[in-house]
Amino acid sequence: MKRLTILGSTGSIGANCLNVVETHAGEFEAAYLAAHGNVALLYQQAQQFRPRAVVVVQPPAEGDWMERFKKLGVEFLTGAAALVEIAAAAEVDIVVNAIVGAAGLPATLQALQKGRTVALANKETLVVAGELITAAARKHGGVLIPIDSEHSAVWQCLVGESRQRIEKLVLTASGGPFRQRPKDDFAGITVAEALNHPNWNMGRKITIDSATLMNKGLEVIEAHWLFEVAVDRIHVVIHPQSIIHSMVEFVDGSIKAQLGVPDMRLPIQYALTYPDRLPNQYPRLNFQQWRQFDFHEPDFEKFVCLRLAYEALREGGTAPAVLNAANEEAVHAFLAETIRFDRIPHLIDSALQKHQNHRHADFDGVLAADRWARDFVKKQIGC
Repeated sequence: MKRLTILGSTGSIGANCLNVVETHAGEFEAAYLAAHGNVALLYQQAQQFRPRAVVVVQPPAEGDWMERFKKLGVEFLTGAAALVEIAAAAEVDIVVNAIVGAAGLPATLQALQKGRTVALANKETLVVAGELITAAARKHGGVLIPIDSEHSAVWQCLVGESRQRIEKLVLTASGGPFRQRPKDDFAGITVAEALNHPNWNMGRKITIDSATLMNKGLEVIEAHWLFEVAVDRIHVVIHPQSIIHSMVEFVDGSIKAQLGVPDMRLPIQYALTYPDRLPNQYPRLNFQQWRQFDFHEPDFEKFVCLRLAYEALREGGTAPAVLNAANEEAVHAFLAETIRFDRIPHLIDSALQKHQNHRHADFDGVLAADRWARDFVKKQIGC
């Protein structure tokens, strides 16, 4: 039985992960669960899965939650330090990091430094500190396995293959809800429209990132570090059906693709069972239903965030950390209806232009760049 720590268990990825655990009773133990602040849902999860301990990073001011968890026989911990603590627990086999944003970085770093296997859905970890994270994994024997559907697809295509024989990676993108919407109309996009993704059911932040195509830009940066492929050999193609999750083209011209219905339980299960596969009753792909696959080049002038992500990766250093932090603050402001949708890329671009890049920053330097970008965007917004 594999013992799991699930960071971000109350979010979309975390909930799907627990569904996989439930589906394969006897294969996995949800040993530790962590949430940012949704203690009520975390309590429901603890009732069902009876973890050894839970962590709430920001616990509510009211409520006898410690006593309630104690009655379940579950230790109740609070704060960001406890998050890092359970990520490094000696008895854990796999740490699932499904925390949203750069907050997931310290836990991933600590787990890898302890030689753990990290199933990573928190792409921001590699965006912000990809060089430091991958170096820690190599030094301490830690293992990174991607959960994002696109990176899981590449991971699966590379089984039995040499990474030195990769010609290029092709990451597919649905195009989001505004693929066919004119750029001139972006100023009037509402929060409700941006949250209405055509194919995937995700959390609010990642859904907005999908609408701006920043999510795909972050995935380009993540792919660079996961698979050690140069930026100019990582391509994005718009595939509205979201059936082909990504492709790998090899030096002989052969292309491998991984297909499946849009269901995050599939890449999650593969990450937890790798290198094995287990049967399930999840929906199957019906080729009679999908008789046509469409592919389009992304519009970099319309979706500026994707272009900015490529530029930040080419710039290197602390530029990706600034990109990510500025994006998080801009998306937060849009969700709060403080700024328009079309201001998101402008704020990110301004932060990148004003930032003094540090090409060989250590962990503290990366975090400093993150803080600087957040403060910069907040000042631009007027917070």
